[in-house]
Amino acid sequence: MASKILVIGDVDGQFEAVFTKVAVLHAKNKFAFALVAGNLFRDPAVYDDDNDSALHALVSGRTDVPLTTYFALGSRPLPPVVLGKLQSSDDELCSNLFFLGKRSVTKTSEGIRIVALGGSLDPNIIGGSSKDKYMSLYSDTDAKILKGATSADILITSEWPAGIRNRSKVEFNPNDHPKAHDCISELCATLKPRYHFSTSGDAFYEREPFFHTPSEETDGLYPTTRFISLASFGNPDKQKWIYAFSLDPAASHPVTALAGSTASPLLLPDKKRAAPTESSLVYEDNSRGRGAHKRRKGEHRGPVSASECFFCLSNKHVAAHLVSSIAESSYMTTAKGPLSTPATFPRLGFPGHLLIIPVAHKPTLAQIEEEERHATYTEMQRYRSSLNAMLKSVAEEEYGSVTWELSKQSLPHTHWQWIPVPADLIKKGLVEAAFKALAENLHYPGFKKQDVGDGFEESSDFFRILIWHPDQPEKQQTSLILRFDESIRFHMQFGREVLAKLMRLDQRIDWHNCGQTQEEEEADVAAFKVAYQSFDIEK
Repeated sequence: MASKILVIGDVDGQFEAVFTKVAVLHAKNKFAFALVAGNLFRDPAVYDDDNDSALHALVSGRTDVPLTTYFALGSRPLPPVVLGKLQSSDDELCSNLFFLGKRSVTKTSEGIRIVALGGSLDPNIIGGSSKDKYMSLYSDTDAKILKGATSADILITSEWPAGIRNRSKVEFNPNDHPKAHDCISELCATLKPRYHFSTSGDAFYEREPFFHTPSEETDGLYPTTRFISLASFGNPDKQKWIYAFSLDPAASHPVTALAGSTASPLLLPDKKRAAPTESSLVYEDNSRGRGAHKRRKGEHRGPVSASECFFCLSNKHVAAHLVSSIAESSYMTTAKGPLSTPATFPRLGFPGHLLIIPVAHKPTLAQIEEEERHATYTEMQRYRSSLNAMLKSVAEEEYGSVTWELSKQSLPHTHWQWIPVPADLIKKGLVEAAFKALAENLHYPGFKKQDVGDGFEESSDFFRILIWHPDQPEKQQTSLILRFDESIRFHMQFGREVLAKLMRLDQRIDWHNCGQTQEEEEADVAAFKVAYQSFDIEK
């Protein structure tokens, strides 16, 4: 079912005037929600928010916001009074007015996916994504992380995609041209949104619709994007500052290119991302809907989407400070609640429990599209080999490693876990024996020594372990697989329990009991990065 949506450009602190006009339009059209794509507030560097009565009226709830409205992070810093309110109220500024965040994926109760990237590009942000969601600056990595959303109905960016006016016949002659960047162009090309909104000062620009190249990923259809850049409210030339449209997120893409559309003018990303296939595992709800959009915490519902998945970079709640490396098709993060501690491996000085995670939101590697699957599996093996090389460089022959994977259709997002193990335990065959013993105790099927690669030929769920001894070349491994079907209730922490018992870390079997402060986590990540920096495949 189509929903009516209203999008607004720069409000510049003129809340009463804008929301009065919105109220009149809403009374006639019954919009599902509104979006503010530009700067909602005046420039705090120019205006003293302590004496801004309009701003205080809004924050205190005395200004009527007539319908659910989401506002993006524009190009300016948020006023201090706004920042303080958002930090204390879960990003709800006042009744009906909610902050989208700098880098976010939001799914409304109508099923509409909104991806937002706010602020201005700062090439000087080094070492990954910028962590402060209220800071009006973003990095290339912030844009790269959002590619993991895989799709969007609406994309909002405060800056333009590079090359967007290529192939366009629409005139656009503003006094100041908006800043445009390759990373936003690649983001739009990856997500293929139905609508992409931005702002352009006192000028309005609506490009001809453009279609993305049909492919197997799009089922041969023509995903089409409309790029619209809104003017500011009250601009002197009376350029369009508000835009209304209807959107049905369930509608199919066109089977042919729309009349009047052009081919995409955008830079293609280095890699195509597979569209998400969602699993049936349910986490506690942390979606961004408000009011009628809310669900009770823990309420069971449908499959977990990429924006809600704890392993997806597009989830705004992802623990970005744990991310240690991001490559093309996968990334690596230190484990939350790691099995080991810095004292477990004295030669390392950090826990060393890592997760290697595909970017694609799939329950198994086998479900990733063929080309991307091969690239993802190869890259994950490169991560594993690079970790082994780092381990040997730091600790010589003292530690080997174990990598384990649970490939199960009902999981939301496949991943590997890697951890050092005393080499002596591997050499004596105790690691292999420990896995086999617990499997036998739990009445699981037996392990077989076999390398199943990316798992595409497998017809059942399986648990895999890869064991590496420092005497072996980095790319070699002992591969064991345990296949099981729906009659087996497989223990999710099986791999962790085996290694916990083997290394006498029984009290750390449950990761919930191994919590750390963020400062402790950041210290462990920093120590790991120092050791790993010359081996990082991201370089």
